[in-house]
Amino acid sequence: MSLFSAPVEGAYHLLGALTAVLPPVVAIIVLTVGTRLALVPLSIRAARAEKARAALAPRVEKLRRRWKADPQRLLQETSALYRREGVSMTGGLLPMLAQAPFAWVVYRVFTATVIAGQANALLVHTFLTVPLGQSWIAVLGTAGVFSPASALFLVLFGLLAVIAWVNARSVPHPLMRLLPFGTVVFAAFVPLAAAVYLVVSGAWTTAERAVTRRVILTT
Repeated sequence: MSLFSAPVEGAYHLLGALTAVLPPVVAIIVLTVGTRLALVPLSIRAARAEKARAALAPRVEKLRRRWKADPQRLLQETSALYRREGVSMTGGLLPMLAQAPFAWVVYRVFTATVIAGQANALLVHTFLTVPLGQSWIAVLGTAGVFSPASALFLVLFGLLAVIAWVNARSVPHPLMRLLPFGTVVFAAFVPLAAAVYLVVSGAWTTAERAVTRRVILTT
């Protein structure tokens, strides 16, 4: 078993056990929630880093005014300020980066035809008659954009767009606000199971951010 196949096989067996007692899409939701619960400490750390950066914002603004004509010096001075205060400039990205391997695992589980030396039994499962291993791009090629299968994906895309819009409002940099919408594009190319994962994980992020902001940023 290789380093990369181990998590895929583990997720495959876990989902297999869950689908024995739960509808497949509910099993994916349970796996997603379990994943996000495991990442809660990182989210708390990110919220604390955000609070610390907010406290430094007036000093950072002074540096911007002083070194606005010298971007390189501004970056050096800002980085030095964060280092002196023990604040991470990228701490808020930790939860997002940590989720990437989990999303990849779900993608692999529902795209690999053979896992652990046997046929992938999860590929027979469907959600509202749409195979969990089928992507929207594949649906367009077989059933068309106005098919019921396509409509299911479009609903998921709409949910992802709403989630992205809510999350983007809290991002200060205009260009960075576009990043959450990348999940909508990404979801068009991944299996339905992975698209469901993205929706549930995105909704969790929105709710978690609201809670951590209330509990940590206001205390």
